[in-house]
Amino acid sequence: MKAAVLTEFGTPLTVREVPDPVLGTGEVLVDVVAAPVLPYTGEVVGGDRGYLLDLPVAIGAGAVGRVRAVGPDATRLAVGDWVFCDPTLRSRDDALTPDIMLQGWSARGEGGLRLQRQYGNGSFAEQLLVPTENAVPLGPIDPADAGRWVAAAVVCLVPYGGFLAAELQPGETVLVSGATGNFGSAGVAVAVAMGAARVVAPGRDEKMLAELENRFGSRVRTVRLTGDEDSDREAMAAAGPIDVVLDLMPPSVGNGPVRAAAMAVREFGRVVLMGGVQDDLALPYRWLMRNGITVRGQWMCPRWAPLRFIELVRAGLLDLNQFDVTEFGLDDVHQALEHAAATGGKFRGTVIRPRA
Repeated sequence: MKAAVLTEFGTPLTVREVPDPVLGTGEVLVDVVAAPVLPYTGEVVGGDRGYLLDLPVAIGAGAVGRVRAVGPDATRLAVGDWVFCDPTLRSRDDALTPDIMLQGWSARGEGGLRLQRQYGNGSFAEQLLVPTENAVPLGPIDPADAGRWVAAAVVCLVPYGGFLAAELQPGETVLVSGATGNFGSAGVAVAVAMGAARVVAPGRDEKMLAELENRFGSRVRTVRLTGDEDSDREAMAAAGPIDVVLDLMPPSVGNGPVRAAAMAVREFGRVVLMGGVQDDLALPYRWLMRNGITVRGQWMCPRWAPLRFIELVRAGLLDLNQFDVTEFGLDDVHQALEHAAATGGKFRGTVIRPRA
């Protein structure tokens, strides 16, 4: 099969023939129809993100495709079924603290690297081998919509996992820190789909804030940030009372904006940290204790979350048509990476169709 292979960090991907995956027990082989290109894919290829990967490897996190073959333990999947390939892979021999990797993207520690040696190749390829539980049934879809399905799922499942961790209830008010970014803007859409009465969307990108207002109307309240931590915190808190704060800030941001958003939460509120901020986050001990604040970290989403996300879409609560998708063939992977970096996500996805 053909795949886009990363041979060395800092060098371009190479589209070449690689051995076809070999199906085993507990696995599903999928013909990739569409694979998402995240805006920061070029940073992963360049090594700027410092992700742990054994090279060479075909990169690409997540896919929508059709089942090519199933192992003997699959009782409901059948050849030809449409599936979403969840890139979050977990070891099966420790239910409490499994080793984790993002297929074709990054590993967490030595255990994650061991998983990668079995499932390392990602979705920038004509075929993808995944654990049976990671092939999530989509039901019938229009093949033309495969790119939109995968572009929406990969970006929306991150904030969806955060809201599940926060135990978000319909009618609550949430604040999405990083709302004008790729994952943050998707988080606004997910919060609305999950029944949030109000979504507070802070940011400094005036154009994107206006777009969020136009897309979602009165349920979204935007807050123009100034960069002053105290005044920004007061402005965000005034849009509440805020039940849940979800942080999705990128690595380029310091801890000041994260702290300002977190401390805008109401008494007994919940704060979920999912961003890429590199600095330590200092929150006042007395504020946490006296206000009964819950703070937790969350990485990705539970194993069952993709199925529930699909049901949100099927029920009409989240409209895939709000995602504008541009598609490229596998041979045009370099143009795809440039396009993804230039568009920057925010309801605009880039997709590779390996068999285009």
